[in-house]
Amino acid sequence: MHGSLPERSGDADAGYDRDVRFGIFLLAARFPGQDDAAALARTVEAAVAAEHAGFDDVWLAEHHFMPYGVVPSAALLAGHVLAMTRRIDVGTAVSVLSNQHPVALAEQAAMLALLSGGRFRLGVGRGGPWRDLEVFGTGLPRYENGFAESLDLLLAWLRSVRLAWSGEHFRFREVPVVPRALEPPPVVVACTSPATEAVAAERGLPMLLGMHVGAGEKAAAVARHGLPGAPHISTHVAQVADTREEAVRTLLDEMPGWLGPGLDGYVPVDDRPRPSRDPVAYTRRMCDLHPVGSPDDCVESLVTTVERTGIRHLILLAEAAGSRDATLENIARLGAEVLPKVRAALPPA
Repeated sequence: MHGSLPERSGDADAGYDRDVRFGIFLLAARFPGQDDAAALARTVEAAVAAEHAGFDDVWLAEHHFMPYGVVPSAALLAGHVLAMTRRIDVGTAVSVLSNQHPVALAEQAAMLALLSGGRFRLGVGRGGPWRDLEVFGTGLPRYENGFAESLDLLLAWLRSVRLAWSGEHFRFREVPVVPRALEPPPVVVACTSPATEAVAAERGLPMLLGMHVGAGEKAAAVARHGLPGAPHISTHVAQVADTREEAVRTLLDEMPGWLGPGLDGYVPVDDRPRPSRDPVAYTRRMCDLHPVGSPDDCVESLVTTVERTGIRHLILLAEAAGSRDATLENIARLGAEVLPKVRAALPPA
């Protein structure tokens, strides 16, 4: 990033109720007929559009060896997006701890926090038993048993001046923490199981809950987590159109075309069965669970989620319609026709 990155100005958040936050979630999927360069360019353009549309933050996914997402380093892309924007926060959703060294990720996070004037947010996750573990040499033990230690090491590095470590998976003599952010970036943990919820709760960290579950399951996760007032994040597919029928038809026509081939990229590193999803059935489920419909339909869905879960930070996958133009139009309409009504409908916490 270049040296002219601004500090967050005192009035940059004017007009926004910080009691409720809205973000855009970008997979950077390779759509049919696109190459990787087009997918990356579309993703950056969408992030900049989200800032103009009034969103509070943008979250970038990380995947390896699959067209479902062509970003192998969410932190690297976050640095680029931070340099292209001035107000919006930028986060990783998520950086996978099982296939990289926690200190290396913490160093990158501290640097991004410093260069961006505090606009970087770090989302981390355990990942899956995929072939990433073989390619990067971290192996199944790190995935199966090492997530808690990896998270502890990352947090300790972000909060220390000097650090030594002696654990099951990591061991090193004391070294200085450089660069060091006096205000470490906020950390959120992707949670898809009660076990990971417990890891997050024990460290006082908020959860990032995925779009594969609805409001009832997210409310149950918050109850299990034991920290109902924490700044948890809820992820949603969002597609706005003049009518619900039009929005559903758009997703059923377009989403399976990029979703199906993309999900084939999840290849286990061992012989365990690979979970399979019918992309059409999965798209229908997304339409049933999430804000897909007219502006009023989307408002009702998001308000209901907040009321049922208590989660007041919602991030929206806005690129499901499968093209650059559809993504940019969706972001603009969500910003103009949905977000202001949701903010107005929700009383302060």
